[in-house]
Amino acid sequence: MNKRRRIISVLMENEPGALSRVVGLFSQRGYNIESLNVAPTEDDSLSRLTLTSVGDDLAIEQITKNLNKLIDVVKLVDLSEGSHIERELMMIKVRATGSMREEVKRSVDIFRGQIIDVTQSTYTIQLLGNSEKLSAFIDAVGETIVLEVVRTGVSGISRGEKILKL
Repeated sequence: MNKRRRIISVLMENEPGALSRVVGLFSQRGYNIESLNVAPTEDDSLSRLTLTSVGDDLAIEQITKNLNKLIDVVKLVDLSEGSHIERELMMIKVRATGSMREEVKRSVDIFRGQIIDVTQSTYTIQLLGNSEKLSAFIDAVGETIVLEVVRTGVSGISRGEKILKL
């Protein structure tokens, strides 16, 4: 079977223990969650959880069926199955001294990032885009100057009229 990255978006009750039950479902079945992003929606009683995982079609089908059985899950969609928009935020602190400062600035401009903090020896950069873009930036500046990386995980939404709502 062909394994591929999937983005699953879940509308769930904003209740204590709900996130734990969702994550527990993955660990019980031995599936890895690559990224996890949870926040309240416009309705205070609901949260939207977006997670990425890698699996074949059968594994993802099993995961979604089991998620739908959880009492806290109101609705879910596999965003990977349709046209969607995904974004991730990364803050990255890099060593920037001497001639490297201008080189790093050029890379930041090329990737449409922002330098959000400057010291004599470091830049902290904010970058928004899909996961591939963020990873490409790390490759472009070179891992040897990377001091620290913080990524939010993927957020996604279907394109057009399709919505995940009650």
